[in-house]
Amino acid sequence: MTSRNLVRLFFSTLLLGGTATGIIGFFVRWDEFKPYFLNFQLIDIIMALFWLFGVGLIFSVLSQMGFAAYLTVHRFGLGIFKSLKLWNSVQVILILFVVFDLVYLRYTAFSKTGDSIVPYIALAIFVLASGLVVAYIKAKQTNKEAFIPAVFFMVVVTTLEWVPVLRVNEEGWVYLMLISLLICNAYQLLILHKLNEKSSLEKQQKSKLASPKIPKTKVNNPKQQKVKPSK
Repeated sequence: MTSRNLVRLFFSTLLLGGTATGIIGFFVRWDEFKPYFLNFQLIDIIMALFWLFGVGLIFSVLSQMGFAAYLTVHRFGLGIFKSLKLWNSVQVILILFVVFDLVYLRYTAFSKTGDSIVPYIALAIFVLASGLVVAYIKAKQTNKEAFIPAVFFMVVVTTLEWVPVLRVNEEGWVYLMLISLLICNAYQLLILHKLNEKSSLEKQQKSKLASPKIPKTKVNNPKQQKVKPSK
């Protein structure tokens, strides 16, 4: 990928993360911001929007760090296992393990006596379903081999990025960070191949412009040459 497209990916993901968090934050944390709208406190609404936008920038940076780390891990995985099928099998096992832990570990750590396990299962299913949808779109845009890696990234890597808030387990922050990360991760995953194609085209155009033009030499036609008569 060219440096220009890499910078474009960084800033577009940054802007997307800030904007998405700024909008979603008002819905997810409505109880906190509801008085601002009821009393039409415009200054407080704008300040809250800027604060949520800044938080979204942090979420976006975490998302991009996770994406860069996954691209590296994916290459290492292919190199270690020497087979795409075997590496995909390992990724499937890790996906199932993470989905199970999203239910079991959170339920054992934060549930109280009499609490239902259903909300914990529902959240894990939501993460898995989001990953499957994004992976399906990615596979349709590229090839079927991209499906499992896409699910792995959307489920496993998103969960790892999500850990700081999961440990606190504050409901508003849990959903706010999750949705923001899913949006940023899905965007990066779905636009990567387009930017790679664009970068390759730009490199080809530059190489054509940089290649020296070979001047055409005139080839003398022997039939047109005048033969001097011998004395």
